Amino acid sequence: MLLNVSYNEPEVKEKIETAVGKPFSLRERWAKGGIGSSKLVITQTSIDIHNLLVLDNNRNTCNIELRPKGIILRFRSLLETYALVIPYYKLTLYKGKAKEYSIYKDKQFVKVAADTKATFKFFSKLSAEKATNQLPGIEDL
Repeated sequence: MLLNVSYNEPEVKEKIETAVGKPFSLRERWAKGGIGSSKLVITQTSIDIHNLLVLDNNRNTCNIELRPKGIILRFRSLLETYALVIPYYKLTLYKGKAKEYSIYKDKQFVKVAADTKATFKFFSKLSAEKATNQLPGIEDL
């Protein structure tokens, strides 16, 4: 779900926590070696996100926060902050040929450039979190 998170609204916070869980505690963040990505440059997006990003002339960047049951991909447009909330069971990751990662949730997607070792390290951590926290499939029952 794509939400405007610029303002402190309890309903929006509750939607996010229902979908991907409450934020990790400080102890858990320390144990995981951090839960946030560095600034990621957006190279391509789905049309609904693209329509938000073209409203200003700034460089299109985002960051990703890990949560217990999913991720939050945040980006800014004009003076507003938007969040793409993706539970792990709806998250699909692809690594492209040209040093690019694609993050999909149903029909929405964001492609980001992977140009640093920190970015590669974060996406391997994200893949590991997805593998350990995803709901069991039919073959696991």
